[in-house]
Amino acid sequence: MSNPLRTARLTLVAVLVTVGCSQTEAPSRASEAYSVAEVPMSRISEDLAAGRTTSVEVTQAYIERIRTMDEPLNSVIMVAPDALEQAASSDARRAAGRGLGPLDGVPILLKDNIDAVGMPTTAGSFALVENQPVEDSEVVRRLRGAGVVLLGKANLSQFAGFRNTASFNGSTVGGSPHNPYDLSRSPAGSSSGSGIAAAMSFAAATIGTETGGSIVGPSSVNGIVGMKPTIALVSRRGIVPISLNQDSSGPMTRTVRDAAMILGVIAGTDPGDPWSEDADQHVESYVAALDDEALRGARVGVLRPTGESAEETEPLFDAALDVLSAEGAELVEIAADALVDPRPEMRIILLQDFKVDLDAYLETVPSEVPVRSLAELIEFSRNDPRELMHSMDYWEDAQATEGGRSDPGYQAALADGRRLTRDEGIDRLLAEYDVDVLVSPTGTPASEIEPDGTPRAGPIPKGPRGTRPPSLTVVAAVAGYPLISVPMGLVDGLPVGITFAGTAWSEASLLGYAYDYEQASLARVPPPRAMAGGSSDR
Repeated sequence: MSNPLRTARLTLVAVLVTVGCSQTEAPSRASEAYSVAEVPMSRISEDLAAGRTTSVEVTQAYIERIRTMDEPLNSVIMVAPDALEQAASSDARRAAGRGLGPLDGVPILLKDNIDAVGMPTTAGSFALVENQPVEDSEVVRRLRGAGVVLLGKANLSQFAGFRNTASFNGSTVGGSPHNPYDLSRSPAGSSSGSGIAAAMSFAAATIGTETGGSIVGPSSVNGIVGMKPTIALVSRRGIVPISLNQDSSGPMTRTVRDAAMILGVIAGTDPGDPWSEDADQHVESYVAALDDEALRGARVGVLRPTGESAEETEPLFDAALDVLSAEGAELVEIAADALVDPRPEMRIILLQDFKVDLDAYLETVPSEVPVRSLAELIEFSRNDPRELMHSMDYWEDAQATEGGRSDPGYQAALADGRRLTRDEGIDRLLAEYDVDVLVSPTGTPASEIEPDGTPRAGPIPKGPRGTRPPSLTVVAAVAGYPLISVPMGLVDGLPVGITFAGTAWSEASLLGYAYDYEQASLARVPPPRAMAGGSSDR
């Protein structure tokens, strides 16, 4: 699919690279160029601090990989016009002894529903291509404060996947993304571009967002680490919303250490997001929590996969459990029906919240944006030839809601959802089985890409409870509790992750367990095309 915004920005990249080389010091021989393929963000940070490379050199390397390798993948919507300028400023700071910390000069890609001054926030829709924010989101404000090079915007499922039930792979602005392990497979959503870009070393790390699996799902099928924090540990101000009850933003990286480094920067209270009022009380030193003996003596609750796809992942999950045991964990089997599927409640919550929260966001966009409400977004998309081919039943159902958060049915669904997923869900299992953490396969191997418009039930089906087996990801989403997905290997050449889940504010513990497992298993296998210059045809 043609993508005018992306084409224009990537054309500009060639000019920026040339200008950057003429204005900053770069290695004199091509053989000395800094290779970024599969280099952890933590090592790039160390190399920048030690003077073994420069931010300009690292940024140029990522831009070149995007330019030459992203075309069949469609993971990047745009490269920031000032990316090399940001990098040069970082190098100047370091040279003057005024570095801003470990992330200074490190290039990171943002999911394109996160506001950053200097780049439009499109959410993958032509309705928002003129959405040039005048203020950074809180996540971006904190990243800029740490000296991060905001490299560009990653593709996504349009409006974070909340438009329709029919298949809609990617977005109208960014096109259809493809899994880097097999181009015929889905990279999952909604943080598809963030997942692909992290897997392919198109940035040192990426930032994704999640409402019901949109960080951990793409992380699992793209073979990377993804962390969804407790609701409002990370501010949502300046992020195109679905539901403030479930929306979160978090790191998508190639290592657990890198995820911990980023979370330590973006977590904390923001007056612009009143829901984050208590966040500062729960922020910890996440890097300090990384311990390759964290699992020793830990009691781990095991939630085995269920349903038709269980046999695909069970052998890999068994191997992962063997690693946990070898690291000193005590495994405790939990009944397959111990969790209750909260999708009926989640459907009510998300439809009502989407109308309220999106309307609030659209009221703040610049005057050039042609929509100011969900109703106007629906009307725009019915008439714009670039948008009208996609259905929008979620939008229409959300627009039909009334009463906002004061609606009695909504309030009952919110209370029931929290009870089922917190008191009678994750917290009950942790207490009843006396376990420190829950583990489960994050999902299944990537599915084949369906043609847009293929009918499907969607993530919040209208059917009664029990139409799908309970999912730890969905339970944690409604609860607002944290998850981290870590690669546990391949099934027929396709990655699958293992999820570590806990109660509210347990990010430090989860990172410790995940790090111990990661270091013991070394299970991540990068996409062959990431190491072969993109030449793999699979």
